[in-house]
Amino acid sequence: MSSAEILKDQPSASRNRLVLSIYTAAIFLSALLLFSVQPLFTKMVLPRLGGSPAVWSVAMVFFQTLLLAGYAYAHFLMRIRSRAVPVAVHLSLLVVAMLTLPLSIAGGWGEPPTSGYAFWLLGLFAVSIGLPFFALAANNPLLQAWFVRTGHPAGPDPYFLYASSNIGSFLALLSYPVLLEPMFTLHSQDLMWTFGYGLLIVLIAACGTLLLRSPVLAVTDMEAEDTDAPPPAWSLRARWIFLAAVPSGLLIAVTAHISTDVAAAPLLWVLPLSLYLLTWVLVFQSRPLLPHKWMLMVQPLAIAGVVILLAVGGEQNLLLTLGGHQLCFFLIAMGCHGELARRRPAAKYLTGFYVALSFGGMLGGLFAGLIAPYSFSWVAEYPILLALAALCRPETSERLPRWSRWYWPFLAVLAVALIAPAYSSGKIGLWLENHRTWVAGGVGVLAALLALALNASRWKIFATVVVALILIRAYPSDNGRVETVRSFFGVHKIVVTPDGQYHVLMHGTTIHGAQKFLNDDGSKVEGRPEPISYYHRDGGIGQAITAIRARKGAPLRVAVIGVGAGTLACASELGETWKFFEIDQTMVDTARDPRYFSYVQNCEPDFKPVIGDARLTFAKEPDGIYDLIIVDAYSSDAIPIHLATQEAMRIYKDKLAPQGAVVMHVSNRHLELESVVVGIADANDLKSWVYNEDSGRDDEYIFATDVVVSARDEADVGALASSDKWVETEPTENQRVWTDDYSNILGAVYRRLRDGE
Repeated sequence: MSSAEILKDQPSASRNRLVLSIYTAAIFLSALLLFSVQPLFTKMVLPRLGGSPAVWSVAMVFFQTLLLAGYAYAHFLMRIRSRAVPVAVHLSLLVVAMLTLPLSIAGGWGEPPTSGYAFWLLGLFAVSIGLPFFALAANNPLLQAWFVRTGHPAGPDPYFLYASSNIGSFLALLSYPVLLEPMFTLHSQDLMWTFGYGLLIVLIAACGTLLLRSPVLAVTDMEAEDTDAPPPAWSLRARWIFLAAVPSGLLIAVTAHISTDVAAAPLLWVLPLSLYLLTWVLVFQSRPLLPHKWMLMVQPLAIAGVVILLAVGGEQNLLLTLGGHQLCFFLIAMGCHGELARRRPAAKYLTGFYVALSFGGMLGGLFAGLIAPYSFSWVAEYPILLALAALCRPETSERLPRWSRWYWPFLAVLAVALIAPAYSSGKIGLWLENHRTWVAGGVGVLAALLALALNASRWKIFATVVVALILIRAYPSDNGRVETVRSFFGVHKIVVTPDGQYHVLMHGTTIHGAQKFLNDDGSKVEGRPEPISYYHRDGGIGQAITAIRARKGAPLRVAVIGVGAGTLACASELGETWKFFEIDQTMVDTARDPRYFSYVQNCEPDFKPVIGDARLTFAKEPDGIYDLIIVDAYSSDAIPIHLATQEAMRIYKDKLAPQGAVVMHVSNRHLELESVVVGIADANDLKSWVYNEDSGRDDEYIFATDVVVSARDEADVGALASSDKWVETEPTENQRVWTDDYSNILGAVYRRLRDGE
């Protein structure tokens, strides 16, 4: 071929710009759809499982697993030498997946089982959105491999496109709670997503056309450039998997920790995942804004920072604690992902590299999202993965190697000296317990100093971090004796105060019930326990029960949604019928166990709650039979949204007796929910009265409560209608009513912040 013919066949500058623009747009839109479908479909599923934060963790496991399947599919598809076959096969897959849209929950998956929620949920995701998500998951490595074969000058190092993909993911994640959820119904979001999927097919078809029209000589030259690149060793592939697994698992673990032990605020999962995606954007840029060597320097400081935060606990300076955990997670993930970017292979092995990344991500997700919740009674996966993060550092040559060999016996002696007193009752153990932050934090800082000053091996850093974390567990921060109970729906703590006077049920830093076991003089409380915490007789819930009982003048028939510590069992009176509905079997077991609480044992010995999501189980109750319905369910400190919608209130109204009332407990540190309940009640032609009063008796575990009572007429609520503590409230103007198709969590957060000013 003549030189003139060769020049004629070379891609022009304008064509290169066109190729880059279309491929970047396709990868960006694909990532946008990939990460917007996660919160969209998860929100569709949440009502089936009580709004549990664990739904998000299991969803992450599903998405990571299907991401691996998509990457593997792309890898094997690109092993076909023909350029036309991969294009035709993938476009066919996209079109077939399009036929399953719009997104919806598959038929036959209406009601979850009484156990095995995680596996049921995985099956639901698979049959409902498995095919379109699988097709989307393959796009990133597949389009990058096609881009390499177009002969574009940037083809030899296409990993910058991975940054574009993660920018799309990052924007999708942030835009959902800020823009999409407040502005559009689920149905509208679904239609928008379907339209975007159709547009993506057009863009990918354009990418395939550009690939097929690329000069054969250019493609051959690109393949020849990689011929000399040796295939990655299996040890390197294993390292890729490990480097991807640790931050992936840490993402779920840190989310579980801040949602369980710090603050169970809504949408907290958005922040760690956003930071996780941001790290991928930054490390795969052509010129990283944060150099990898800087990240390796600060990574051990971040690990030490988490150790100190864990030692301090979650209640001191909440915003600082939340920000600290997430900043440290970001720095640790930057170090791990930076190592992956540094160790990336030649473009010839691109798809295999992405398979390893997705496999590692799946392993980390499986450990933190599925294995750990069933293996540990507390969020143990967080410290475990934190220690493993030290092993993500590259191996280095130690400074002062002659001295560093003595470090192992020194660490062993230090560990024994600090941990052994925890199992004795001496003064040393008491001193260490009182100074746990300094002791555990000091060992954590020692690990950082090893890395920075001595350039110590990662195994020494790892071992030192392990000692620090064991110290935190050996000297817990909780004030009193603590036992933990974990299920799919979260980790609950039963705290016995130091004087043994109170037993307290907690989720994170939120109290969900308490019982007094000892009188002020130290004697045991005998007889029927008195309801306290939010349920004391002078509080909103207690007043509502008393008023409805007085109005009827006969024994009540009551339905209670949510068991908690079982406190409301002792609000019943002789001859009354109280029926409880609870989704979490571990809460029922806890309420029944007299070692923890004795409300049920003393007041409802024949306690037989209905297990399952109350929205589904309560709907099966006969209409018109309940004098009072008390909705006291919670998911962490966030309300299960599907129990606070117009459709949910319609169910409650249907089950009410002719003069019945609905009591909704809406006390919440993060959300203003009174106006939400007033709105959904008004939409069902019910009047509402709101109670807000601080008891001023927190030291007696008697708390302020926010309660809304809704009924057909003011006569139905008896004395509450004329009480100066209860305010009849009209719906807020211009505030949209929550429905199964629409809710606005950020609006509720904003109103709480505004009202708190």
